[in-house]
Amino acid sequence: MFKLAISILFCFVTSMAQACSTALLLMIDVSNSIDEGEYRLQTDGLADALLDPEIMDEIIAGQVAMSVMQWSGQDRQMITQPWTILTNGDQVREFALIARTTPRAFALSDTAPGNALSLALDQMENAPDCHRKIIDVSGDGTANSGIDVRPLRTRAERMGVTVNGIAIEGMGLTITVYFHRSIITRDGFVITARGHREYPDAIRRKILREVARIFG
Repeated sequence: MFKLAISILFCFVTSMAQACSTALLLMIDVSNSIDEGEYRLQTDGLADALLDPEIMDEIIAGQVAMSVMQWSGQDRQMITQPWTILTNGDQVREFALIARTTPRAFALSDTAPGNALSLALDQMENAPDCHRKIIDVSGDGTANSGIDVRPLRTRAERMGVTVNGIAIEGMGLTITVYFHRSIITRDGFVITARGHREYPDAIRRKILREVARIFG
């Protein structure tokens, strides 16, 4: 009986170790304020972050599930990479390559984070069964169209979803303050990028913080 109990415990621990730690949906801003070069800074920054050895190790160890959405105006949201559970280096590299080479979905459009976050939460309803569920919102402007984003934070918290953000600033901290007041959940955080050229470093730091195996 003792050996049987040990065997059952070993199987349980093994299955827990192999379970998905994090479902992470990345929302990339492609509104009118983002030019083509800035769009490429975002996609290249995301791809480079995923290929960072430290992040790749954490993704594989945590069996992280990822998805990517481009967003702008109230009727302009597109899932450009569906949910993918990343279990080895080849899968991470392929996901990064697709992120780097995906064409821009929209141009010349408004900024509607409420509609975008609503779709992101719909996607979370169908996400893999992971220990944590996180939505990343990147953006360089406040809402100028679409539904009010603030009630979506309440919906996220009721679903057990954390909303974090990268605020891409020009002058001052307007976008950072907006993210804190209107977008991120109470358990979320905002990383500020001083311009689009700081975005690659910002997304690397943010993804590492989100997928790292740190508890408590």
